[in-house]
Amino acid sequence: MENQIIKIIDDYKNEIIDIEESDLKDFNVIERGITVSRRYLQKLRLYIRENDFIDEDDEIKFFKKHKPYVYSRLKFYAKLYNFLINRPAGTIQTQQIFIDEEIQKLQDSIRRNIDFVKYYREESTVLDEFYFLRGKDKISLVSNTSHFYTDAEFSTSHDNAIAKIMAYDLLINHYVQELSYLRDLSYGIQSKLNTLANGERLGWTASKTDLIELIYALQASGAIKSGTAGIKEMASACEDIFELKLGNVYRTFLEIRERKIDQTKFIDRLKSTLLRRMEETDG
Repeated sequence: MENQIIKIIDDYKNEIIDIEESDLKDFNVIERGITVSRRYLQKLRLYIRENDFIDEDDEIKFFKKHKPYVYSRLKFYAKLYNFLINRPAGTIQTQQIFIDEEIQKLQDSIRRNIDFVKYYREESTVLDEFYFLRGKDKISLVSNTSHFYTDAEFSTSHDNAIAKIMAYDLLINHYVQELSYLRDLSYGIQSKLNTLANGERLGWTASKTDLIELIYALQASGAIKSGTAGIKEMASACEDIFELKLGNVYRTFLEIRERKIDQTKFIDRLKSTLLRRMEETDG
C-alpha cells in the first residue's frame, strides 16, 4: 500500500512542479494548482477507501505526512486565489500594507494553535495515535470542532492542522518574496542587467528548475570565482539578471537529486544541442 501511495504523491509532485515554477500572479496558474491538487486528493481518498493500511504506523504516516502534502498545497492555492482577488491595485505602499496584514493574519492563526505547531515543528510522536489514527481522537485534544463534521473515513483530528501549518509556510515564503520585489521597486533598484540595446529583455524561457541545475553545475565546476561563490549569491544574481524569483533553490536541488533518471537532464540537453549546432555549422 505504501508504494502505491508514494507513487501517487510522486506523480503529484511531477505535475505540480510546473505550476510552482510558473507566474503565481496569474489566475489561470492558480486555478490549475487548485484543480490538480483536488484531483490528486481525490485519488488518495479513493485509494484509502478501497485498501486497508498495513498497520497503525502506516496509517499515521499517511495522515501525518502524505495527505497533508497535497492538502496543504490545495489550501495554499485557494488562499492565493483569494489573495489575488483582494490585492489592491494602488501604490506600492498600499500593496505592502495589504501583504503585511495578510502575514499578520497568518501569524495570529499560528499563535492560536501554538501548542500543536510546537508538536509538529519538534517532530514529536507521543500523541500520534490520537492525532493521526481514525476514530482514536480524544475530544480533550481537539481544539477545532469542525473536525467532527469531516469525512471520518478520510480524516483524523489533526491531519488538517498539519496541512494548515504547511500551507502557512508556503504562504509566508510567497508573501516575503512579494514584499522583497515591492521593496526593490520602491527604491528604484529593479535590475536592468538583462536589457538589450534595442530595449528588449533577455528573459529566461526554460524552467526555473533548469536554471537552478545550471547554477549548481557552474558552482561545482569552479567556473565562477574559482568555485567560492555561494549558491545563494549566484541564485540572487540570476534573479536580478532574468527578473524572476527562484524560490527555495535548496529544496529544488534536493528534488533534482531525487530524480530516478536523467538527474542532469538540462546539462545533458545543453551538451546535445551544442553538438548538434556544431554539426550543422560544419555541414
